[in-house]
Amino acid sequence: MRADAQRNYDRIVEAARMAFRERGYDTSLDQIAKDAGVGPGTLYRHFATRDDLIDAVMKAWVDHVEETADKALTHEGGPREVLLNWFEEYVRLISVHKGGPAKITGAMGDDASPIRTKCQVLQSAGGRVLDRLRDEDAVRDDVTPLQVARLVGGIATVADQSELDLVAVRPMLEVVADGLLK
Repeated sequence: MRADAQRNYDRIVEAARMAFRERGYDTSLDQIAKDAGVGPGTLYRHFATRDDLIDAVMKAWVDHVEETADKALTHEGGPREVLLNWFEEYVRLISVHKGGPAKITGAMGDDASPIRTKCQVLQSAGGRVLDRLRDEDAVRDDVTPLQVARLVGGIATVADQSELDLVAVRPMLEVVADGLLK
């Protein structure tokens, strides 16, 4: 990519990151182009669809997911506390952008979704936490990472849409945790 094209790409991604955080994923792409200081044609040359732009914005986020799962695996406490800690971190991870929880949770398990790779990273991270708890015989064997991602993502979606904070969300996460533990 030429240097000027790379600069435009980077400016568009950063403008989109800010717009999604402040106004949600439905922000006008024309407004994002304007915020980036480029024309709509430049934006569409780099990103044919809104989902392509969302995918680009989420790339740095993937590394953060892995780091967060690593921390969850070293969390001190019993199985319930480990699980609740992961759930709270999961809610934070998918709630970075307004509308993020619904977008991500809705794409879970959808192989045609442009953000499927990001969803797979989340499921894999959650799977690592579940595997640790299974090794301790602390969590039900019939629960899949996809099911857990959808349950916790549903709670995060409600919180995002009703502007609940993590304190108000925790009792709902506790209900899910208690249902998963043996």
